[in-house]
Amino acid sequence: MNSSNSNKTFALRLALFLLTAHCSLLTVIAQEVGQAQVLPRQKPSQSIPAPKDVLGFTPGDDRKLASWAQIVDYFKKLDAASDRVMFREIGKTTEGRPFVYAIISSPANLAKLDEYVEINDKLADPRKIKRDDAEAQKLIEKGKTFVVITHGIHSTEVGSTLSSTLTAHRLATSNEGDVRKILDETIIVMVPSLNPDGVDIVKNWYDKTLGTNFEGTSPPELYQKYVGHDNNRDWYAFTQAETRLTVDKIHNVFHPQIVHDIHQQGQNAARFFIPPYEPPVEPNVPKQLIDGYTELGTWVAEQMREKGFEGITTNTTYDAWTPARAYSHYHGGVRILSETASAELATPIEVEFDDLRGRRGFDAKKESANFGPVWKGGKWTLRDVTNYMTAGALHVMKHAAENRETWLSRFYEIGKEATRPRINGELVAFVLPNPDKEGEKPSQKLFNRMDLVSILRRAGVEATVTDDLKVGAKSYGKNTVVIELAQPYGGFAKAMLERQTYPDLLDEEGKPIPPYDVTAHNLALLMGVDIEPAYDLVSYSRTERGAGRGCSSGGSDKPAVPPHGVYRSPQPSMDEGWTRWVIEQRNKDRCDLTYSSVTNTEILSTLKNRTSVVFPDQSPNSILKGYEKDSMPEEYVGGIGEEGVAKLKRFVEDGGTLVFLNRSSDFAIEQFGLPLKDVVDKVEQKDFYIPGSILRIDVDTSHPVAKDMPSDSIAWFERSPAFEVLDESKVKVIARYPSDPSEILLSGWALGVERIAGKAAAVEIPMGKGHIILFGFRPQYRGQSYATFPLLFNAMRR
Repeated sequence: MNSSNSNKTFALRLALFLLTAHCSLLTVIAQEVGQAQVLPRQKPSQSIPAPKDVLGFTPGDDRKLASWAQIVDYFKKLDAASDRVMFREIGKTTEGRPFVYAIISSPANLAKLDEYVEINDKLADPRKIKRDDAEAQKLIEKGKTFVVITHGIHSTEVGSTLSSTLTAHRLATSNEGDVRKILDETIIVMVPSLNPDGVDIVKNWYDKTLGTNFEGTSPPELYQKYVGHDNNRDWYAFTQAETRLTVDKIHNVFHPQIVHDIHQQGQNAARFFIPPYEPPVEPNVPKQLIDGYTELGTWVAEQMREKGFEGITTNTTYDAWTPARAYSHYHGGVRILSETASAELATPIEVEFDDLRGRRGFDAKKESANFGPVWKGGKWTLRDVTNYMTAGALHVMKHAAENRETWLSRFYEIGKEATRPRINGELVAFVLPNPDKEGEKPSQKLFNRMDLVSILRRAGVEATVTDDLKVGAKSYGKNTVVIELAQPYGGFAKAMLERQTYPDLLDEEGKPIPPYDVTAHNLALLMGVDIEPAYDLVSYSRTERGAGRGCSSGGSDKPAVPPHGVYRSPQPSMDEGWTRWVIEQRNKDRCDLTYSSVTNTEILSTLKNRTSVVFPDQSPNSILKGYEKDSMPEEYVGGIGEEGVAKLKRFVEDGGTLVFLNRSSDFAIEQFGLPLKDVVDKVEQKDFYIPGSILRIDVDTSHPVAKDMPSDSIAWFERSPAFEVLDESKVKVIARYPSDPSEILLSGWALGVERIAGKAAAVEIPMGKGHIILFGFRPQYRGQSYATFPLLFNAMRR
């Protein structure tokens, strides 16, 4: 060996020695500052699969959709390959698919995940640190911003779930400064789909119709078994399996400061929406959250515009009124809704500039304070959709990282104010008295109260059963429930239990400005539970008890054709799904309403084995005519037609019962020539408008359909008819609205209620040996209106 090589060898050994010593020194330093755990190095990015490696295409490619199994497989492979990703399955969907999420953060954060979850739990409920600001500041300095990103609740919005793989891959592989900051300062909880069943329903339909005239159409079935699009209206009643899993095992575990909910909207308006929301805001949403979503949404919009994204709108179209879409607004976190313009599922479209249209608050052809820059139209693809979504998500996470202490401080302040002790004169609590007398068999009202308490408790509300409640000088009897407002989620309880007063929002022509969804959400009214507000200090001791219920079928024999039917049109109806769900929940308790779906085919052949058929809320035209020719494959075209009307009439005359809910009542009036008039049909909105409100009805309790009902109850009124009886000898009124207009509205918004004062809300028309029963409201509204469930069940058994 020559001296030159010897010197090189010595130098190399010296370098290795120094490097080893340096690494040992770093380990000692880490131990000294409490970071003794040696974490594995990030695996090289080439070992981490890109979405294309698993799915077989890059998300956003034209005419390509992934199955749910492929999406799950991708996240499993990310977990296996990256120390930044943790995959978790937390339960099964309605139809038995895995419900999953991924936690994405730096390896160091993931190693201490339990510690960060505990910090967040204490900030969410400052009573756990005795509301000590100094202690809170220490937690804030150590904690991380939790960001939950939810995708794909509406399964025809196909870009959403696909974009989750793109965002996850970038977080798992990139070493960009922004990404490293996100990984270090935040913990991302990514839900690839809130509706996995729908991922497959939509993909299967898309693949089936690919290359046909029906490519890009929506499937002829609900994309969630029971509720379809209404799955994003379930964030306070918690009826569906997917909602419950998300609330129980994600929201209530991680207590996120930010929830980014990724959606799609129509094709011809803005390319992208992000908050702030337009007025009104539900009054129980904390001001800190209004400031938070305004600041964050405005910043994201500015950043995206700087990067060349066009057609962005804020403070338009979408409001923050109903808790049905915003669980986080009552749990300390902002809901950052984003809405990206759609293609035709995965099929590109061409949008002409002249076809662009605005929505409330902006014109898509003109730049304004809350819209711009203007998109000039042209080709719009699924790649455009995923590009907007991933950019929006990245900037939401970036803001969460750069403003970590601000988000955590805001979160703590919300919890501190919520747990502030109340004083006399303030609203201190809600009291739910025992509806039964001591020693009586538990009534349905008691069961309804139990279910209401269960809903509130699922949302983290503390509700106590007591035998010795005192409110000021007033004493209550045994089995009373008290809900104090000085608790972290007292605002949620207040939103559910107080009556809503929606503002009269009119445009310059005096026409009502519609809410984005509905205007009432008082669960106590909907469920028929008596509530008393308490303005004095309360005292009590805890006494937990329950009343059991269940179903014993008395045997396993079932008729080949169930006696009760629910009409299922080829045109999907969310109300049809809700009707099935409500009946099935009833059967879990009582097993007395065996049913199955009734299709056009059965109506046109025979209904001889049926005793009743329910027609859910659906437009008369969709029942009669269904899909038009050439709009869908031939097997889905058409309604019941004139032949079906004749057979339904014969079914009633032979002793059957037909039950029509809400708008389908107008079908019955028109097709059977019933002696009734819908007094609000075709009335202009400026003269009559009730957009989803709770009204009072007076009930004839002597009528069999009103068995077990109180004399006054509620009606959920939304695009509903109200009946004037034209021949009283042929019509029996089951319920009507009060004759005094001032007594009609209980919660929500109503214009022109004098038009329905004294008018019938539910009627029965005998026909031959059978009956036709019309409800001018939805007695099973979104699975929430327990107060009027008996009307539906009694009608089916008439």
